[in-house]
Amino acid sequence: MRIRTDDEVYRVDAVWLGPPKATFPWRARYVSWGIGLAVFFLTLTVERRIGISFGFFSVAWALVITIAITRLIGSRISHERPLGAVVTMWLRELTSPRQTSTGTGGAVTATRIKVNGQRPQPKPGRRQLPPAQNSPGRHAQQQPRRQAVSRTREVRGVRTPARP
Repeated sequence: MRIRTDDEVYRVDAVWLGPPKATFPWRARYVSWGIGLAVFFLTLTVERRIGISFGFFSVAWALVITIAITRLIGSRISHERPLGAVVTMWLRELTSPRQTSTGTGGAVTATRIKVNGQRPQPKPGRRQLPPAQNSPGRHAQQQPRRQAVSRTREVRGVRTPARP
């Protein structure tokens, strides 16, 4: 048993085939004619802005570009996804907030650090403080440490092979 849906109603496109008894050799929906007209004028405007003069070949290329773009847009729209929904989705995709993937700032360099060739000398008349607990000069004043008793590698209860 087959269950028929109402999809056939939506498959009928609003198509203008041309004047009676002189139809076009192609089928185009009404929305495609509107999109094509807008894209054609936009393409001609871009050509003028680039500096391409108005002539036969510039109009021919504009027509070819218009057909390609109109077919691309027409393949994306249908009765389930009308042009208004596609444009709205496209605008929301472009204007939606994005997560920043790069950090702020730049590479760390030492170019702004001033370097002197000489160490600073203490000012005359000032008293020197004794070296701090963890300074290198403090180790020289400490008494030498006792050397640790050497340990063997033998472990209790484990036999080691005899050495020759």
